[in-house]
Amino acid sequence: MTRNITLALDEDILREVRVLAAHRGLSVSGLLRQQLVQLIDDERGYAKARASALLRLARGQSLEAGKLPRREELHDRAGLR
Repeated sequence: MTRNITLALDEDILREVRVLAAHRGLSVSGLLRQQLVQLIDDERGYAKARASALLRLARGQSLEAGKLPRREELHDRAGLR
């Protein structure tokens, strides 16, 4: 179901929107509808990507580095001489 809305725009903006819509072969309503749908799609995509990233952060990431060396091994100065 579609619904009509009323939108107030300055004359200069409305003139430019009409020209832009005509260049794209659309009405002003069609252009606004297209842009609003794109805005909603972008926002949904961002929300999905954000949720996925937060889930990955919460799970953590294995670097598969194996066993960490002991402190003594890291600070063995005698082995460097």
